[in-house]
Amino acid sequence: MAYPGIDFPGLGCGLAVLRDGKILLCRRLKAPEAGHWSIVGGKVDHMERAQDAARREAEEESGLSIHSTRFLCVSEQMIAADRQHWISLIYATDDFSGEPRLTEPDKLSEIGWFELSALPQPLSRFAADAVRALG
Repeated sequence: MAYPGIDFPGLGCGLAVLRDGKILLCRRLKAPEAGHWSIVGGKVDHMERAQDAARREAEEESGLSIHSTRFLCVSEQMIAADRQHWISLIYATDDFSGEPRLTEPDKLSEIGWFELSALPQPLSRFAADAVRALG
């Protein structure tokens, strides 16, 4: 069996969730980039629109209800240490309801709001590209 991101470039998605000058970040437990702070996101499933996948992943990982999103940027991550290659479509939103909570403790160790001017380190390449695009 061939695995996306490992045996061939995978298609990922992400969502920069914004509120009051802050961005929602979560700390990853698994590769790629275990231990890094990242925006919510994940893999786009076959026959799923990337924008819908970004909303689904954000809701699964944060417990928020995402209402609308807008395209932000494309991010390509080639992470030699994890032997992974992903191309990700990243969206942004400030249109959501609820308060974030850690809903996938097997995948994420922490979740919270961070000032764009004081981001935790290390940031995943995925999150760094999103922050740069928010510029």
